[in-house]
Amino acid sequence: MTAKPFFVHERGICESSHVGDGTRIWAFAHVLPGAVLGSNCNICDHVFIENDVIVGDDVTIKSGVQLWDGVRLGNRVFVGPNATFTNDRFPRSKEYPETFLLTTVEDGASIGANATILPGIAIGRQAMVGAGAVVTKNVPANAVVVGNPAVIIGYQTGPQIVPAVTQTFPGTVGERMSLGVGGSELWRLPHFGDLRGELAPLEFGSNLPFKPARSFLVYGVPSDKVRGEHAHRECHQFLIAAHGRLSVVVDDGHDRKEVSLTEPSIGLYMPPGIWGIQYKFQPDTALLVMASHNYDAGDYIRDYADFLDTVSRDGR
Repeated sequence: MTAKPFFVHERGICESSHVGDGTRIWAFAHVLPGAVLGSNCNICDHVFIENDVIVGDDVTIKSGVQLWDGVRLGNRVFVGPNATFTNDRFPRSKEYPETFLLTTVEDGASIGANATILPGIAIGRQAMVGAGAVVTKNVPANAVVVGNPAVIIGYQTGPQIVPAVTQTFPGTVGERMSLGVGGSELWRLPHFGDLRGELAPLEFGSNLPFKPARSFLVYGVPSDKVRGEHAHRECHQFLIAAHGRLSVVVDDGHDRKEVSLTEPSIGLYMPPGIWGIQYKFQPDTALLVMASHNYDAGDYIRDYADFLDTVSRDGR
């Protein structure tokens, strides 16, 4: 008999023949016949994997996890101890739906210990689900979510940039500072103040990176909500916190930075091909956005995977 290219502990059960090279299945784990497991996975003690389950390469599934029909794990996913997946929104004993909802965890995502994932949820690539979180809605790529119900508390961007009107921009060109993310820049706008108050004038064609064709205000956004989550193919944008403050994530598909906009005289320039996210709105925040083009639904890229494909295809 030819030796299996994967390892099963003597007290483990693997009924599937669709298991990749280098995968290890440890004691008291049970893999049903229809399951598909990739290469170099680590299936720890007391894991149960049902039939309609697909697991990618280099996945770690810690003890006490059950993967039910409809679960799909991408490559390099980490599932912490006792994390719970579900596949039926209205379960009844001895009553089964015609099909189970798909739950997808994309490449590189991590799920903390004791987290609960509701059925039909998609967790984006490189996302981080905190321990004990109850995930009731889709989680965007690169987001960090915690709590019950889970909410976004951050993105994996490194230290946040908090520019101020009195701050010296390091490495500036004039009154602009490159963020190192696909041409995104912080701009210091003209600013004047006296006893009567503050003034930050905008002259289209001189102190903005483009002549706007359209502008709009975003306001009244609850603090736990996220705006944006798209990129543009041709449109340039310029963002100003006209009142209050918020955070903006800029992502060119390779690098990401998070900027806190707190001053009406500091603007964020986002050229085409930048994935933008706005969140952490204060209750009184009003975000002014100026755009180089009129509204065109076809100019938007709203799916992050499509965005990454576009960036790769265009060589950006």
